[in-house]
Amino acid sequence: MHHWTKRMVAVLLAAGVAGLGLAADLEIDGKKGKLPAGWKEEAPTNQMRLAQFKIPKVGDDPEDAELIIFKGLGGSAAANIDRWKKTFGAEDQAKAKVTDFEAAGGKGQLLEIAGAYQFKARPFDPNAKTEEKKGYAMVALHWEGPNNVYHFRLTGPAKTVEKNRQAFIDWLKSFK
Repeated sequence: MHHWTKRMVAVLLAAGVAGLGLAADLEIDGKKGKLPAGWKEEAPTNQMRLAQFKIPKVGDDPEDAELIIFKGLGGSAAANIDRWKKTFGAEDQAKAKVTDFEAAGGKGQLLEIAGAYQFKARPFDPNAKTEEKKGYAMVALHWEGPNNVYHFRLTGPAKTVEKNRQAFIDWLKSFK
């Protein structure tokens, strides 16, 4: 097989594996963790995102959940947690749970919140329209690794997020 052909086969196989949602390794801050089976890597929809994944919906949930990862964005854990809380209604914010989180040589804070998600396709655009999505949930982590700060946000219909919550947390703790 020619060198070019071998490379194309490798690229196509890698694309096929990602498209099938087969478990694969993801590297974060020099450490690798195996993605849960069924989570499908997608091309990031904007330059701020390091990576993003689609997590298949559960039962009659209206859509798939999304996991997005950001690297090197500013703000303290408290500031980011506060901003993420504000993407839900005031009553939902009061019931939010924030816990300390340590894994892979880093530490951070984990937010768990559910209720009426105030979705904006362009969250930092003051003119972007907000769409209320009732019955949604988010599990989000502000993590300060040995070399960089990362944000992980799992957001989607509540049943889908709840079904994948433990796999998400286990995945975060799996990085070695």
